[in-house]
Amino acid sequence: MLEYSQKFGDILHYQAKKKFGQNFLKDKSFVYKIVQSIPNIYSDEKIIEIGVGLGDLSDELLKLYPIKAYEIDSDLCSLLRKKYGSMLDSKRFELINQDVLELKNSQGWLHNTPYILVSNLPYYVATHIILKALKDPLCKGFIVMTQKEVAQKFSATCGESAFCALSVLTQTLGIAQYLFDVPNTAFDPIPKVTSAVFMVKKNQNMLKENFENMLKIAFSAPRKKLFKNLAARHDKEKLHKAFEQLEIDKDIRAHQLETHLYHQIFELIKE
Repeated sequence: MLEYSQKFGDILHYQAKKKFGQNFLKDKSFVYKIVQSIPNIYSDEKIIEIGVGLGDLSDELLKLYPIKAYEIDSDLCSLLRKKYGSMLDSKRFELINQDVLELKNSQGWLHNTPYILVSNLPYYVATHIILKALKDPLCKGFIVMTQKEVAQKFSATCGESAFCALSVLTQTLGIAQYLFDVPNTAFDPIPKVTSAVFMVKKNQNMLKENFENMLKIAFSAPRKKLFKNLAARHDKEKLHKAFEQLEIDKDIRAHQLETHLYHQIFELIKE
């Protein structure tokens, strides 16, 4: 019992830091659901985790996979190295004390061979991390927990109110699936928002140059008509011809247009 206290006592009583957006997932049932959601198709890819926290998700992942984890909090890393000493020695667990958004891309963003991301992401950087993972050719997919509204945007389908530029980018590069909600009571400290877990299986890696910029313009004023949004930055004559050729109603709003039609509009109006 003394050995357990020396090894885990400090980390079990670790106080979350607001500056890192730390909310530790303590409800094991949701940890199990995340791990069980990992498809068998990812059995050959490296598992990457961002934001280890107290290690509740890492504990379950390590029962099945070797993992490489990034943790920004240096104080927490010191405690995690004590907790996972033998795993670190055997190379089953690799722990890197670094801000992932400051990593320099070489062969891949988070790893130099194909990988999947499995993480409870800090709310304040979740969207940035997901976008970088989407655009990294070596990332083959991810299962992540975010604020519910963020998960809805990445997972939304055409016609839903949450459908936005993030939804179109996701559908361009893969297939998204909204998995389940996680109540705020599953965390310590308790956040003010509900969380959700969603999955993306990637099937493409490349975005056409300037396509993302067109999407930002298209969704810049969601309540306005799509044509009016695009006309603010694109040639109106080309837009008229594109909408007519594709038989798109000029009164349509951005969230009502399917992803494949955004690509066709882009091809017809690009300079």
